Amino acid sequence: MRRRPKLTYDRGTLILHPPPQGKVWLDFVTWDDRIEKFRLLARDYRPLVERLRQESIDFIDEAQQFSPLDLVTELSQEPYPHQREALLAWKKGDRQGVIVLPTAAGKTYLAQLAIASTPRTTLVVVPTLDLMHQWYAQLIQAFPNVEIGLLGGGSRDRSAILIATYHSAAIHAETLGNRYALIIFDECHHLPSDFFRAIAEYSIAPYRLGLTATPDRSDGKESDLQQLIGPVLYNRTPASLAGQALADHQVIQLKIPLSETEEAQYHQLIATRNQFLRDQNIRLGSLKGWQAFVAASGRSTAGRRAMLAHRQAKDITAGTAGKLRTLAQLLQQHYPAQILIFTHDNATVYQISENFLIPAITHQTPVKERHQTLKKFRHGVYPVLVTSHVLNEGVDVPNARIAIILSGTGSTREYIQRLGRILRQGKSGTKLALLYELVSENTNEEQLSQRRRGSLTPTETHLTTLSKKEISLRAAESKALYKEGFQGSATPTEEE
Repeated sequence: MRRRPKLTYDRGTLILHPPPQGKVWLDFVTWDDRIEKFRLLARDYRPLVERLRQESIDFIDEAQQFSPLDLVTELSQEPYPHQREALLAWKKGDRQGVIVLPTAAGKTYLAQLAIASTPRTTLVVVPTLDLMHQWYAQLIQAFPNVEIGLLGGGSRDRSAILIATYHSAAIHAETLGNRYALIIFDECHHLPSDFFRAIAEYSIAPYRLGLTATPDRSDGKESDLQQLIGPVLYNRTPASLAGQALADHQVIQLKIPLSETEEAQYHQLIATRNQFLRDQNIRLGSLKGWQAFVAASGRSTAGRRAMLAHRQAKDITAGTAGKLRTLAQLLQQHYPAQILIFTHDNATVYQISENFLIPAITHQTPVKERHQTLKKFRHGVYPVLVTSHVLNEGVDVPNARIAIILSGTGSTREYIQRLGRILRQGKSGTKLALLYELVSENTNEEQLSQRRRGSLTPTETHLTTLSKKEISLRAAESKALYKEGFQGSATPTEEE
């Protein structure tokens, strides 16, 4: 009597043995001489099983260890129309695909709706420990009758619903791969990296949901999301949700001229860099070009001089005297509104923090201090906060209304994430959010700004320089104003 084919999970792959009758399964498998059996990729579990069932081929499925969940849901909030549309698009897409929504558009709540409509063991993957704890707090409220665990930051749970960091999930991908029927990838643009992609590749999960504000990556690997999760099924922009789920907002670009000294230094440094690039036949503007520049810069004295010139030129445009004067004006103009200041480098963060007595957060900030600083900012004790990259993702500050970008990369994702920090409606529901983008005029920053803005068209304003006396007066006024503001702010209420 012929033995029934058996499908088993083996450390991130599947084994099919003995081989079934027919040929429909041959498209998925390869022969493994080491064990003399057919092996296939874990991510091909669903299409293989569907093919076998369509052909009425009897087999034993020992691969999957996931199970249904009897969920009691506490989702009392009425979904926004875009959340209902996105959920329906995901369901119609066979519950495999990517949803693109702006920061603050309710992606976490959409995920809760997806879990409720697909009650199976679920793995949620997030990029940071902060996000992991935010998801945990929200999911235990949404699904109070099911065990919810953590993987990362010292926790190693194995629960029906598990929240893991990308790093921890990748390390344990071989053992997690057959335990969860639904995987939710928060900020899924992280997934296509060489290390993190194992989470999807070693998993047999038949249901997959990717969430991101923009899937674009500098290395062009966003196209891999189609294979790892599924196609983009739904896409909304910040402008399309303004005044509805998101606050109305305005993007204002301020073009700041360099001083005569800064301009002379900048053009001299750029000339040094460009001469080396011409000599090496290297064109910047792409990841490949940048990688070629980095590689060439380490092979000669001229290369090291060119790279140093590139970085010094960038430092000049990032924190010009004109930008700091304009920052002082904006801080005074909008006080006491809650303001987030973003820069590209930590040196400018610390300079602003010292000059204006503003709390700062960088990757060097200890975890406890960071949590305390964010808590005080959320509650209005600190009206202003300056940071570099660490607040781009996973920070909920609903009362922040003003964002000021002094410098950044050409990444559209970073730009949308920074805009998203101020787009939450807050308690009033009538907030007008303002994003100021300070760009050094007639420098490479103008091209960077154009690349990252994409479809977000700003109102452009050209500023003239102020006198040294006006600079010092405005800086002194700002210092006194914010020192007084920090000491005199009201403490948080019990309601907050």
